Amino acid sequence: MARNEDREQQTLVKWSQQASIRREFPELKLLFHIPNERNCDPREGKRLKLMGVKSGVPDLFLPVSRGIYHGLFIELKAANGKPSENQLWWFRELNNQSYFSAVCYGWLQASELITGYLSGEYNACKI
Repeated sequence: MARNEDREQQTLVKWSQQASIRREFPELKLLFHIPNERNCDPREGKRLKLMGVKSGVPDLFLPVSRGIYHGLFIELKAANGKPSENQLWWFRELNNQSYFSAVCYGWLQASELITGYLSGEYNACKI
């Protein structure tokens, strides 16, 4: 994950931990990062691959069902970011399994997606 994306994701997580946000959306206690980055030496990369790390898996998961969806996956990008082909494949596959998955550009768009999803509105920044 690029440094700008790191900052955006850290800001999103900090936002999700605010008391006022948690009172409104207590389910945010379940939001977590999927550590799928691969900036490591070849030996560690092989070990991670054997443990099930897969290219393109979205950054964040909120295991909370809403409507027809079993949960929410988010790929967080910086303003100039673009999803990879592997990420687009994961979005399609997750959507086929009744998960809501989306790419968001910046923490603010991601926070709007999360609050919309938890409120039952599912169309913000959907892929």
